[in-house]
Amino acid sequence: MIRYSRVIRLSFVVLCLGLLSHSIYAGDRLTNAGTTSAAFLEVGIGARSMGMGGAYVAVAEDPITMYWNPAGVSRIKQASSVFEQVNWVTDVSFNYLATILPLGKIGSMGVFINAMTIPDQLVRTVQYPDGNGEEYSASGLAMGISYARNLTDRFSIGLNAKYLSERIWHEKASSIAFDIGTLYDTGLPGLSIGACISNFGAGLQLGGSDLIIFNDPDPLHLGNNDKIMGELMTDEWPLPLNMQFGLAYRFIPHQNMQFVLAADALHPINNSESVNLGLELKLFNMFYLRSGYNALFQTDSETGLTLGGGLDYQLFSASSLRVDYAYADLGHLGSISRFTLGLTF
Repeated sequence: MIRYSRVIRLSFVVLCLGLLSHSIYAGDRLTNAGTTSAAFLEVGIGARSMGMGGAYVAVAEDPITMYWNPAGVSRIKQASSVFEQVNWVTDVSFNYLATILPLGKIGSMGVFINAMTIPDQLVRTVQYPDGNGEEYSASGLAMGISYARNLTDRFSIGLNAKYLSERIWHEKASSIAFDIGTLYDTGLPGLSIGACISNFGAGLQLGGSDLIIFNDPDPLHLGNNDKIMGELMTDEWPLPLNMQFGLAYRFIPHQNMQFVLAADALHPINNSESVNLGLELKLFNMFYLRSGYNALFQTDSETGLTLGGGLDYQLFSASSLRVDYAYADLGHLGSISRFTLGLTF
């Protein structure tokens, strides 16, 4: 058993170092921005994590961890739920709901739903540039389950299996995707490392009634059927696959004070490599202050400074209510504020 755990740890460290070195030394290349589907999956979840600049893969200690690193689900000791609603730019709305249930020695499980909605828009055509009287809407949905287990007292592994769907007007695309994450306590006081591969699965290809057309296969001859039904075929676009490796260091300079320092390296298939940095200060085991920087070194990044705070209020002996807030600078797109509500019971 000892030899087995050493092999696991060594393999994990080699993998993480490989991802980190690839992120740092990848060099100049095309970013492939805008070449993937389900872009809503790339919008970070959680006021705590986003207040720390998205540096959360190795922190992973609340229900938001299902988005960042499913391995962290195994570290949660009490049943917990979290809800977040975010008003994004151009009136786009994001809603996230997740619940985690510890199952003792066999591990922990969770369920989550991540939904994006866009307000109804006027249907505009060349003939009717101001609208033809119809409206259309668009949405994105990710829902699934998580399972995580502590393989040793230091090493955890977790998996998300999720159903994905995107819809615009009468067209729809769906797929199945997976996230797999690992979390490892190094044995050095306060230091943990984590890694996660997100959105691994088949791409999305739109199909629906609006793609049905009537065609004349031989327009040069009269008398043939000029209403042959056909269907336009759309391209399949890959999911926004991302590999993320992180470090987190916790230290307690005073009995009523704790700092968390975190850094993540990201390697997405649709953008350049980048680094997220985060800092959290916990006071009296109740108040939180956070700061971070998102997408450092990313080509043409519009994100940057993040700030946040939180309150963890003990309701009863075994339950608590947590409220977190985060502010993020989006450059030319303005800024975003978000609140996250969490309950431990």
